[in-house]
Amino acid sequence: MAKNTICLWYDKDAEAAARFYAETFPDSTVGAVIRAPGDYPDGKQGDVLVVEFTVAGVACIGLNGGPVFKHNEAFSFQIATDNQEETDRYWNAIVENGGQESECGWCKDRWGLSWQITPRVLTEALAIGGDEAKRAFDAMMTMRKIDVAAIEAARRG
Repeated sequence: MAKNTICLWYDKDAEAAARFYAETFPDSTVGAVIRAPGDYPDGKQGDVLVVEFTVAGVACIGLNGGPVFKHNEAFSFQIATDNQEETDRYWNAIVENGGQESECGWCKDRWGLSWQITPRVLTEALAIGGDEAKRAFDAMMTMRKIDVAAIEAARRG
């Protein structure tokens, strides 16, 4: 286990979520699946309690803690993409697997975890600043999934 690990609270589907992430994103794996040694408030002995996994190189633990806490937009994974094909692939994998679209490149997976599927062309435009950044930003504000061609056109003016 990594020295610093992100712990994500799930109702009861941490293993399913970890396996979905490992199938969807490169540099993602599922590690140890730890079962409860005894009954606990939201589970029984033998239920999956903790799952160690990596998402795009980031070490995580999924904790099946029950329905008390829900994911929200205060935490999200941001996945940088190189082109529209990659953007579409990740966006569609999340949204078409029980997730939902949001604004400006954000979506949620079926467990309620937020994702930002962000083409590098957008972050590069914003980093430049000035009129180019403003045009790219204004274009992004009208989108759900980011349209790479539209961002490139906005950058050019």
